[in-house]
Amino acid sequence: MRKGLLLILCLAFLTTVKAEGDAWIRINQLGYTPAGIKVAVWVSKSEQKIGSFQVVNAEANKTVYSGKAGKAYGKYGSFMQSFRLDFSAFQAPGKYYLTAGSAKSPVFRIGEDVYKGTADFALRYMRQQRSGFNPFLKDSCHTTDGYTMYGPMPDSTRIDVAGGWHDATDYLQYSTTSANATYHLLAAYRDFSQVFTDKHQANGLDGANGTADVLDEAKWGLGWLLKMHPKEDWLFNQLADDRDHQGMRLPTHDSVDYGVGPGKGRSVYFASGQPQGLGKYKNRATGVASTAGKFASAFALGAVLYERKDPSLSALLKNKALSAYLLGEQKPGVCQTAPNVSPYFYEEDNWVDDMELGAAAIYQLTAEKKYFQQAFRYGLKEKVTPWLGADTARHYQWYPFHNFGHYELALKADQKTRKDLVKFYKEGIERVWKKAKENAFFRGVPFIWCSNNLTTSFAIQCNLYERLSGDKEFSELEQANFDWLFGCNPWGTGMVYGLPGNGDTPSDPHSSLSHLYRYPLDGGLVDGPVYGAIYKQLKGVTLHGADPYAEFQSDLVVYHDDYGDYSTNEPTMDGTASLVYLLAAKEAGLKEGASAKK
Repeated sequence: MRKGLLLILCLAFLTTVKAEGDAWIRINQLGYTPAGIKVAVWVSKSEQKIGSFQVVNAEANKTVYSGKAGKAYGKYGSFMQSFRLDFSAFQAPGKYYLTAGSAKSPVFRIGEDVYKGTADFALRYMRQQRSGFNPFLKDSCHTTDGYTMYGPMPDSTRIDVAGGWHDATDYLQYSTTSANATYHLLAAYRDFSQVFTDKHQANGLDGANGTADVLDEAKWGLGWLLKMHPKEDWLFNQLADDRDHQGMRLPTHDSVDYGVGPGKGRSVYFASGQPQGLGKYKNRATGVASTAGKFASAFALGAVLYERKDPSLSALLKNKALSAYLLGEQKPGVCQTAPNVSPYFYEEDNWVDDMELGAAAIYQLTAEKKYFQQAFRYGLKEKVTPWLGADTARHYQWYPFHNFGHYELALKADQKTRKDLVKFYKEGIERVWKKAKENAFFRGVPFIWCSNNLTTSFAIQCNLYERLSGDKEFSELEQANFDWLFGCNPWGTGMVYGLPGNGDTPSDPHSSLSHLYRYPLDGGLVDGPVYGAIYKQLKGVTLHGADPYAEFQSDLVVYHDDYGDYSTNEPTMDGTASLVYLLAAKEAGLKEGASAKK
């Protein structure tokens, strides 16, 4: 064995001819599970090739495993050569690093607990994004919201819509992202309650209250959605607009004037089903269903989860789910967000996926067959989420980024219908895989705005597919997308603030809290890399410091850890909520695996 190891090391030396510092090994900084898929990516600025790699015990500084580098994937981004380093066969817990030629990876862990507490950690950012009472700042903001526009009531009618979450670094609040985020948090509690803890009160302050923190956070979202759907035929789609973008400041110091005086309330947009925009620019809205379906799904799932905990709340949520769904049926079409002073808005162009999920959730609540049938008919109209396999898309054009409706329907479907729904998921995954298998990072997700959100959603879709089908064909693809978020990417950096605590993660995000006051944004998932072509044409993007990843930028794709780059380094609330679900799924999978071994 010792002679064989020496021969492998010699071959590695002979096949690696390069200058020091010309190659890198990218890893998942969270670490790897003993029985899980473990792949790193070796990249080089030259066209050199490697034949093997080594796993080295970081404490003993001793090689414990050697493997073949396998296929050369060639050029990607700023790199001329790349290889996938698969060490899944090595399962011993501990601290390690990889070497290949003269390249050496950061130290990482293999262990059963590498994902422990990560979903709870991401909830920190959700609490920090709260509007109304903000537990991070221990102060209140936007308490005078808001005054109506575009509704059946006179414009500027006062209505109480304080609460919810700020969408990102700005303080706009959208029903579409908030309802989607609420659904993900509720689903995370339903599917993986065992991974969540109770360390915070309902208001977000420290202290247990007998309820898992993820459910407290979901209820905060439900509370705001109830305010945005106050009557059977009233539905509001947005609070505030891009007049918000007037420099960095804390939400508690927000003095932007929306027409009634600085700090005296913000516009709340009624879901009219018609194009909206109070200033120079307008959206292309055609209906209400895209928003109404999201409301219906969140309310219905909330009603199921609170049926025993709080029957009166459950009954209220059921009624709201039914009335929201009816509005979607009455006004089919998309309900886009409203711009004002700039041309940017959420350009959502699909809505049948939202109505499918809304109907599926109501079916699970009521067991009325008509809702199952309606949901399936909607599902047949959009079998595959359109961005899957595409090279590009407009901002939030196909949202949510994966269709939870197929999964929820399949859980209650007969064998034939379940098979069809699983096939829809597989077709979408195969479209991405067709592109991903051509590069060492298995990257098939387009580099559009919020590419990390798409990456998270795609990993969730792979996870849902495997749970429904038992088919592990795309397990490595799912893991590659997960690994990407935590450092196995061209820049070698994680995309979640502070996770892991000792890793290379965003340190200068586009955020008032971190930029002005150095407050940590624990758990926040940043937007992620964008195509170089997108970055070059964006307005108002300026880097304010030296770029630590300059040598890894390319015409293909860029990522900047700089507060001046709102396109790649701004955390988002809805992306983080989706990440909570994904992290919970990963941690729960570990717990299930550990239980199976006992």
